[in-house]
Amino acid sequence: MYPGYDAAMKHRTCAILRPEQERYLERLQPPRDPLLVEMEAYAAEHDVPISDPEVGRRLELLAAAVARPGPPLSGGAPPRILELGTAIGYGALLLARAAPEARVVTIDRDPAMLERARGYLERAGVADRVELVEGEALEALERVEGPFALAYVDAEKVHYRRYLDHILPKLAVGGMVAFDNLLWKGWVAEPPEEEDEAAGALRAFNGYLMIHPQLRAQVLAIGDGFGLATKTKPTVLEMGGPF
Repeated sequence: MYPGYDAAMKHRTCAILRPEQERYLERLQPPRDPLLVEMEAYAAEHDVPISDPEVGRRLELLAAAVARPGPPLSGGAPPRILELGTAIGYGALLLARAAPEARVVTIDRDPAMLERARGYLERAGVADRVELVEGEALEALERVEGPFALAYVDAEKVHYRRYLDHILPKLAVGGMVAFDNLLWKGWVAEPPEEEDEAAGALRAFNGYLMIHPQLRAQVLAIGDGFGLATKTKPTVLEMGGPF
């Protein structure tokens, strides 16, 4: 296992992969710096949900590829990245480091978590490019301005569909939106005996994501299930509707 990594981050070991596959992919992961290892250890000790390391690596690749200055995604302005679910700032740190010319806007309802995130971001030297927004995600989304080149959602699972509906008008055409935990402990594909509310909501959301008329999407067996979509055309609201 990675230093500081806890299998509980995926809720149960090998929920998606066979054990030998998981161990092999773990060995391929590049070493991370001491600050990330420290954050992972803190999250494991205090039961704070953060992205799995392989999901974090995917976020870095997305941010580096999508959040670049200039048209078409940013109209020439510094690119902007949105995150729902700051926690201790693990995802925000990865995003900010991978896209050094971008600004990251990250939302969380817990002021104590935001304060801890601020400390980590300051130590990493990226705090001046990360805006910490306190509030419930749906309410706070009304206050932030796009366009965003990339959005990452790792917040309340039962609200994923509503998050997507609020994010899309603020996402640039050609921009990408990513979602963590879309297989939710393996329960989305294999429901437990007693139905889990989050699993049911995510099961419905996955279908919505895949058939959304403004998106081209895929759900991947990474971490606890990772959804990725590209916005292919404007929403009705962006075109001045409803008509």
